[in-house]
Amino acid sequence: MATTLSGPVMVQDQDVLSTSTTLKHDLGALGITTDGRKFRYCKAGGTALVAGKLQQSPVEITNHQDLTPTAARAIGDTTVTVTLGATAATLNQYSNGWLVATTSTGAGFQYKIKSHPAADSLATLVVTLDDPFIVATATTTRFDLVLNPFNGVVVNPTTATSGPVGVAVYNIGASEFGWIQTNGPAVILSDAGSTVGTNVSASNATAGAVEASVTAQAAIGYALTGVATTEYGMFYVTID
Repeated sequence: MATTLSGPVMVQDQDVLSTSTTLKHDLGALGITTDGRKFRYCKAGGTALVAGKLQQSPVEITNHQDLTPTAARAIGDTTVTVTLGATAATLNQYSNGWLVATTSTGAGFQYKIKSHPAADSLATLVVTLDDPFIVATATTTRFDLVLNPFNGVVVNPTTATSGPVGVAVYNIGASEFGWIQTNGPAVILSDAGSTVGTNVSASNATAGAVEASVTAQAAIGYALTGVATTEYGMFYVTID
């Protein structure tokens, strides 16, 4: 299947201010309100997403990076077999995520993952792609398996284990589906207080909060008002 582009969600099957036990849109689907705020459709991880808290994509799995293929791949191939590191893979864990060629022949390309079986740690895993290989690869090529950033979203931790993906505007139940805001005015918890008009970053002291901009921490946006410490206030989010 060729990679195709589409516009934002125009027919909304789930309201922004709701949580659902069933999938209503593609994970990562973009929705835009009439006032210009942007939202992404997501699945919560093992704990609920709380309104006003910054959210992070699922934790990266380093043992599923820099993987060695069992054979070279030709243009048009739609499967690749790789050897996992010391972490097992669950059934379709990476569905709608990406296979990334990181080094050697074919490096720099990404391929959307359709499906794969479960596999034990240190075992081989056959990955089926939505997008066929468009350049050949070699046995020296290395691959990363990358989770869909909106599949298993968690409250942004104080020590980054992936990247921020949005702000919860409604309480989304654990393992349930809903929308998180990625752009525009949004209410977020402030860690140590924020000054109007200044940039903010993901907090490294309070989970789900923002703080005054720190270069080494992910940029989130800027304060639209002054916000007192440990209070919620209005920020302009620039994740998307």
